[in-house]
Amino acid sequence: MDKSGNTMSLFKPTYIKGNSFQIGLYAAITVFLTYTMVFGFRKSFTIATFDGMTIAGYSYKTILVISQMLGYMLAKFYGIKYISELKRHGRGKIILFLTSISWLSWLFFALIPAPFNILFLLINGFPLGMLWGVVFSYVEGRRSTDFIGATLAVSFIFASGFVKTVGAWLMLNFNISEFWVPFFTGLVFAGPLLLFVYLIEKIPAPDDEDVAYRMNRIPMLAADRKKFIRMFLPGLSACILIYTFATIFRDMRDNFGAEMWKEMGFFDKPELFAKTETPISIIILILIGSMVLIKDSFRAFLLSHVLIGMGFVLAGICSFLFINGAMTPVWWMTLVGLGLYMVYIPFNSVFFERMIASFKHTGNVGFLIYLADSFGYVGSLGVMFSKEIFKIQLNWVNFFSNGVILLSLAGLALTIFSFIYFYTKQKALILDRISSGIK
Repeated sequence: MDKSGNTMSLFKPTYIKGNSFQIGLYAAITVFLTYTMVFGFRKSFTIATFDGMTIAGYSYKTILVISQMLGYMLAKFYGIKYISELKRHGRGKIILFLTSISWLSWLFFALIPAPFNILFLLINGFPLGMLWGVVFSYVEGRRSTDFIGATLAVSFIFASGFVKTVGAWLMLNFNISEFWVPFFTGLVFAGPLLLFVYLIEKIPAPDDEDVAYRMNRIPMLAADRKKFIRMFLPGLSACILIYTFATIFRDMRDNFGAEMWKEMGFFDKPELFAKTETPISIIILILIGSMVLIKDSFRAFLLSHVLIGMGFVLAGICSFLFINGAMTPVWWMTLVGLGLYMVYIPFNSVFFERMIASFKHTGNVGFLIYLADSFGYVGSLGVMFSKEIFKIQLNWVNFFSNGVILLSLAGLALTIFSFIYFYTKQKALILDRISSGIK
């Protein structure tokens, strides 16, 4: 009991104190570790190939991936409302509750025989799809959000490789079956998750100076969301298409990386996942985290377009060189991953954060991230369904490498359109304010 007679709670700790830099550094480390632990309940099953298993003539693993992605997609559409209206209290309990559901789904996945266990991938995906918005809500709207957000965003690059390495290590060294690997991987991450959720709850709300620089971040009701979309519809549409393209190929690389490595002659090498993803994480962190040095939000917003465009160019050129035998598989998987994440990560960290600050809107980033994410997963599912339903007989390496080249051309064109649209929109708003002031 506290002095006022209220029951003390694990999830209502005393907030840490310090200057903006100290709080930002603490927040960056804490959210990185928290989301890395969350990822331990998500992607470890992708290290299994389930060779020879089919359901009604379709690849069993592809159906598992589709089922989990369907859960993510439903979560993203639901999250447009839920995350945009999320309040500050009780978030730690929400993280643990949602993660517990995802972990229990892996238990039933292992216990219940195929094909009936496919349902539990959907159940696993839905709560996990909600967690990004909950975690990001702790850090948005701060002067240091660019760095914190970059750290949080690279956690799922690092975590993707790290979790797969842990899963592959468990399978190879403890003779754990492909069906039990996800549950035992979750067991490895469960204890640390409890600690980091306790620590994340110690992050204080943005201070007055943060609000002055980045606007107040408040829940957005339906009317607020509709007003925002109407105001920026052409630019938002381009951004959502860009993000959809990036999500399709990021998910393909993430979910079927094991198959691609196998097709290229690399088998039983779990260290490759961490070897390729760790340098990508470091480079992305430096590129996006350094944007915290740019105080002018609109300038940072435009620069994020440049970074996205460079990502498309890098991914496209590397894939072209790989197809023509001028780049080795390890370098290609690393550099094409870097290019795709240069597109993908800004949307999950600085892009919408700086957009809200640039155009002086109250609201929250969660709404925009989940709006883009929902369509991103529609695109990913569409590609997966198409490949299976129409029996497209390309191996994953050919399908992925050729697709990335087409993606890069379309994505670069959309990025240029978005840059011009928002630049023109900002100038028009400035002129309107000047005109209103004169009147």
